[in-house]
Amino acid sequence: MSAIPPPPTARRRLTRSARHRMIAGVCGGIAEYFDLDPTLVRIAYVLVSIVSIAFPGILAYIVLMFVMPAPDSAAPAA
Repeated sequence: MSAIPPPPTARRRLTRSARHRMIAGVCGGIAEYFDLDPTLVRIAYVLVSIVSIAFPGILAYIVLMFVMPAPDSAAPAA
């Protein structure tokens, strides 16, 4: 007796947002990935940046801006 494999599920990818974009869509993309309100993610980002003397937060945003793919360039997972 052979087991029937489960149907393939679509994998979510962390991408920048096209809908919730303020600067580069990084916070909006994180909010979409975790199914959160983009405004809450932006507020949390600003608060964490202020507490950490702003430079690490700005650096992290710039790195994520180049590392996270744009939503149109995200290839579907095979």
